[in-house]
Amino acid sequence: MTALASFTFVRHVDGLRHRFERDGERNGRPAYRRTDGNVWCVWSPTDGWHCEIAGGLVTAHPLDSHADEPEPPATVWRSFKDDRSYLYDLRTLDLEA
Repeated sequence: MTALASFTFVRHVDGLRHRFERDGERNGRPAYRRTDGNVWCVWSPTDGWHCEIAGGLVTAHPLDSHADEPEPPATVWRSFKDDRSYLYDLRTLDLEA
C-alpha cells in the first residue's frame, strides 16, 4: 500500500481549506505537514491519528474512526483551539472535486 502524498481538510462552516503534504514518518507511519504553517497530522500509539502543533499539543482528531488505520482516515475531524471548535472533512485527491 502506498501512503497518501497529500490531502486537504475542508471546514464545514465556510469551506476553508488546509492542505497537508507528506513529510517523512513518525512512529513508523507517514507524517503530514500543513503547507502554510507548522501543523502536523501524525499517528501515535497513545493518541492515534491527530493534528498537533509545537510542543505536541493536539488540536484535532477524527470522529467515529479507528485510531489504528494505516493512514489518516477520510472522515469528519474536529479541531479545537481555545474556545473554538470546527468540523472538517479530510479529503484525498480523489474526493476533492
